[in-house]
Amino acid sequence: MPDMDTGASADSVTADWHQCRVTLPAPHNWLVLDLTAPRPGEWARSAADEHFSADVPDAWREAFAEDVLWYRDVAARQEALCAALLAPQDGGVAAFYCVRELRGVPPQSLRLDVLRAEAENAEGPFFRPPEISEVELPLGPALRVHRLEPTDPDAGSGSVLEGVAHYVLPRAHSTALECRLLWGALGLGEELGRMADELADSVRLV
Repeated sequence: MPDMDTGASADSVTADWHQCRVTLPAPHNWLVLDLTAPRPGEWARSAADEHFSADVPDAWREAFAEDVLWYRDVAARQEALCAALLAPQDGGVAAFYCVRELRGVPPQSLRLDVLRAEAENAEGPFFRPPEISEVELPLGPALRVHRLEPTDPDAGSGSVLEGVAHYVLPRAHSTALECRLLWGALGLGEELGRMADELADSVRLV
């Protein structure tokens, strides 16, 4: 299906919305993460078997299953509303998308200027100052933050992680969402940045 959706978590039973829905572009290239799977390891291995054709070596399947499980566990720890991996058939993970509710934000802080101040003062290290802009989404006003940062901040060298996050203030709901796309292939930055915008534009609370 082109959408991924989820019910509100047990910690959000007082929310005035029940589902978060995101429309995935080119859905055949995406793997929606099952954040409620009772046996996450088995689910990840099954997802890897479905992802690869029969002639792909078992080692690739196992590595992919480990990656899927790692991202799934990250999303679960963040109490994500929904999460998905951009992973074309027979290929590895190209990007990770996650939507989560920013719980515990006081009502008086549900403002773009407060979100901007937090983004500008966020601790790095970053390879360059974040690119921050205000955008209007169907769900409500949002802060768009584009960052480049090391995957291992304590290492002297290593890979670079690039990401675009939209911090959204839904007009019809007293909450804030973080909708974030992360990737490691810097040559795809422009294309994936546009994809992050498209994904954020599709988010709905219903």
